[in-house]
Amino acid sequence: MTATVTLAEIARRVHEPDDRLILELAKTEGDLVVLGAAGKMGVSLARMAAAAFARLPGNRTVHAVSRFSDTAARTELEQAGVRTVSADLADEAAMARLPDAPNVVYMVGRKFGTTGDAGPTWATNVFLPGRVAQRYAGARISAFSSGNVYPLLPPTSGGADEHVPPNPVGEYAQSCLGRERILTYQAAATGSPLAVIRLNYAIDCRYGVLTDIARAVLSGTPVNLGNGAVNVIWQGDANRYALSALAHADTAGEDPLILNVTGPETVSVRWLATELGRRLNREPVFAGTESPTALLSNAARCFGLFGYPTVSLHQMLDWTVVWLREGGALLDKPTHFTERAGRF
Repeated sequence: MTATVTLAEIARRVHEPDDRLILELAKTEGDLVVLGAAGKMGVSLARMAAAAFARLPGNRTVHAVSRFSDTAARTELEQAGVRTVSADLADEAAMARLPDAPNVVYMVGRKFGTTGDAGPTWATNVFLPGRVAQRYAGARISAFSSGNVYPLLPPTSGGADEHVPPNPVGEYAQSCLGRERILTYQAAATGSPLAVIRLNYAIDCRYGVLTDIARAVLSGTPVNLGNGAVNVIWQGDANRYALSALAHADTAGEDPLILNVTGPETVSVRWLATELGRRLNREPVFAGTESPTALLSNAARCFGLFGYPTVSLHQMLDWTVVWLREGGALLDKPTHFTERAGRF
């Protein structure tokens, strides 16, 4: 196991750009607006973009837009050279005042709390993206969606690639597909190049599937095996792919660029718990048995465009253990990766 890595080094890897990202962003021009920039991934993505722009010619700015109820996120962004804009996108007047830019990353979404209160989820995930697409008509848009739009598949399938027809389970997943559909419609109507990022389980040690499992192993809580296989990807790699997609966004009518973003392995939850237990010197406890299907995606298309992730699964396992042992900050936002009925 990697014993010498520090918490600062792990944290830095979520927002450091690499040469591949520099080459992709060099194909685009102008500023970037990141909408929903104070979320779990938004801060690191905006910082990565700003660091990449600093290595490119010209004076390009990253504008991070959020309500910024978390003042620490705003401070971190500003210290990294990102211009912050406090705005509630549900406010028409606030949206009209947003900075203009030819590049947009859309990260706004609602997931947890949908069950029993679905209206706000549909408003956030479907209505709002349409308004944003109108506001940024003509801009390149890289929009986050979810692998939840796919049906559950056997682990032996290799996961759903972009040709598998969506079959979302539950209202959250249905609203994610709705977001894709309305963005596709508006982008075609306004000539906006669009990339749809179907993300499965990014982690950065503060949260994620590996942190969920490791904490269960440490506490002796049974690890549920019902959803017996997952894909995971380092957040820094997911950020790089989403930003790189701006250069490949498509205006071809009903066929924008759709890109699965996740790790290359279809990995057993039992194996993950066992590997984390070995590193933590704890014997994992399990509950249930593996179902014949799971929520799995195939990201071969993404890797073909932008190369394989920079952080391996073994590194993620090692770093998760270091993070927990050294008392790294946690978000306490469980992924609920065990959910199979779409109730969030």
